[in-house]
Amino acid sequence: MEVWILYGADIESTGDLAFEVRRFISEASKMDDVNLKVFKPSQFDLLVTVEERDSILIDGDPVPLPDFCFPYLHHGDRSYFSLSIVRQLERLGVRIFNKASTIETVADKLHTHQVLAENGMPTPTTMLAKFPVDIELIERTIGFPVVVKTLLGSNGTGVFLIENASAFNDLMELIGETNPNIQLIFQKFVAHSKGRDLRLFVVDGEVIAAMERRARAGGFKANFSAGGSVKQFIPDRESRDLAIQTAKVLDMQVAGIDLLFTEDGGYTICEANTFPGFKGLESACPVNVPQNIFDAMRRHLDATSTKTVNFESIRAKKTG
Repeated sequence: MEVWILYGADIESTGDLAFEVRRFISEASKMDDVNLKVFKPSQFDLLVTVEERDSILIDGDPVPLPDFCFPYLHHGDRSYFSLSIVRQLERLGVRIFNKASTIETVADKLHTHQVLAENGMPTPTTMLAKFPVDIELIERTIGFPVVVKTLLGSNGTGVFLIENASAFNDLMELIGETNPNIQLIFQKFVAHSKGRDLRLFVVDGEVIAAMERRARAGGFKANFSAGGSVKQFIPDRESRDLAIQTAKVLDMQVAGIDLLFTEDGGYTICEANTFPGFKGLESACPVNVPQNIFDAMRRHLDATSTKTVNFESIRAKKTG
């Protein structure tokens, strides 16, 4: 089974997701049936042709297609070109964990909440910013404190908790003067979950592990990458079903689903992540994330092989 990972940064760096890529490499080296290769998007050239359907250009040469591709595109590398590579591989028949359309939907926080709300999934009230901002409208429909997020942020970056209308007005004036074209969303603050949330890791429709994250003392953001602490969480049926259903409606084969605690003892969906880091998860839980993903790919490959064998058997009987 040949698997490609698309990753644009230096694998040996301390940067976003490099640790996870190294974990994939390490686990693949222990598996006799997994041939893993890591490519940067910049190595590809996209040549669309009817004739060449079993290869793609890498470093200028045609390379046979893999069985699977796992786009692990860090925040700064979700470019049109990178997503075009994913689309090209999809169109050539490569199985993708996660597809380009999924990456685009989930990267856009507003679109994510639109899809969730359309499917009746619990999610905080969310509004797209429009400058000049009508503060009275924000206070009437969402209320303060309010969470302000950049539309494309990740790992807790670009997320702010604004306590009152005065502080909100000051921030909006600053943004309006310096960067009025920035895309922001405003979101209802779930006070019962302040400084803590859940991350459930879903692979191919199953929750393989979950952790509770807590912010530093007095903090608001619970992300492990932002210095939050983590501990294993044994998901109950509600949290498990909610994470699985979220991944399903967003068409995610690999997903990090973040849930917030609500006052009634339930949960609401904070965010979904197509490139979930798992350093904190593996430190808190007895789970091997790369192995689980490779196992899921193998199941898909085995299922396809079985269908092909059955089809050939049926065809042989008909012509026999």
